[in-house]
Amino acid sequence: MKILHTSDWHVGKVLKGQSRTSEHRDALAQVVEVAQAESPDLVIVAGDLYDTAAPTPEATRLVTRALSALRRTGAQVVAIGGNHDNGPALDALRPWAEAAGVSLRGSVRDNPAEHVIDGSTADGEAWRLVALPFLSQRYAVRAVEMYELTAAEAVQTYADHVGRVLGRLTEGFDSPDRVHLVTGHLTVAGARTGGGEREAHTVLNYAVPATVFPSGAHYVALGHLHRAQQVLGPCHIRYSGSPLAVDFGEEENRSSVSIVEVTSRTAARVREVPITGGAPLRTVRGTLADLAKVDDPTAWLRVFVREAPRAGLREEVQELLPRALEVRIDPEMLPNAGATRAAQRAGRSPRELFGDYLTSRGQADDGVRELFDELYEEASKQ
Repeated sequence: MKILHTSDWHVGKVLKGQSRTSEHRDALAQVVEVAQAESPDLVIVAGDLYDTAAPTPEATRLVTRALSALRRTGAQVVAIGGNHDNGPALDALRPWAEAAGVSLRGSVRDNPAEHVIDGSTADGEAWRLVALPFLSQRYAVRAVEMYELTAAEAVQTYADHVGRVLGRLTEGFDSPDRVHLVTGHLTVAGARTGGGEREAHTVLNYAVPATVFPSGAHYVALGHLHRAQQVLGPCHIRYSGSPLAVDFGEEENRSSVSIVEVTSRTAARVREVPITGGAPLRTVRGTLADLAKVDDPTAWLRVFVREAPRAGLREEVQELLPRALEVRIDPEMLPNAGATRAAQRAGRSPRELFGDYLTSRGQADDGVRELFDELYEEASKQ
């Protein structure tokens, strides 16, 4: 069978005030084009369809249209909720999804059988997919209790709970005549982050060892980390990465989807297909003269300016580089002087204190001081 594995769409993402909707539309259109060209039997979307738990109608329309378009290629489509998604809200879409032929699993349900999806290819290759949406620490304990495993103990870790839930869901992975698959949205210890993930859900307390996945799995399709990569473990474990760079920490990532070919008796073979619909993200540094030489009309820019701080500097940079979404003073240009101590502030006027602050920041523009005087005088009259 052939599988298209994608994840971490983050539709609805706004980067430093800039909407990425048109980029998402282009990137997801490319994902659909890849599906049309590759004719996979199964498409797996491994979580974080949205960037926020309260997506806009436009974001919802884009995601549902993309899922429908993937289904129209003839592939079975399975999508799960990620840590950015609102699991119950995704579950509320299940009537639409079922009518559209899409298997949608937003959150962990009381019946474990709902997370086990069986199917077969047109050539008769049988497959079973365990679809596990993102589990918070609290709901990992609840899931263990729901599935009537041993009593959850306070000393057990998140990894213990996830491992026990997966152990329960993959109990049938001993059949030699079926392709066994797992999809989940989580952090595997030892994998490399992509740079734009939500830190609270990638730290040690949320990391699970690769051994939570059974050796009988032919392929584990993961989401959550935005860098495409294979993870060492008892079976073939892989993150597909995001189809576009979500934040500036991901500017070196190569956006792609994974195409997997596997049978019940052969190991998975994977290749990456690049997705280029998103604008590049780029960090540049230099003086105004250096920045005037930057010629990259398609990239969104993060700029570190090697100039002394002064009023209007940001505007000058943005006039040179209209696609600069973030402008900062290069830290090397800031003096190391500490903040004025409380003892030194006694008896000093607000203007003098503000002057001390400007001096500590290397700010020598008299216009800023004059503006402060005007604002302070106006505020004092009220």
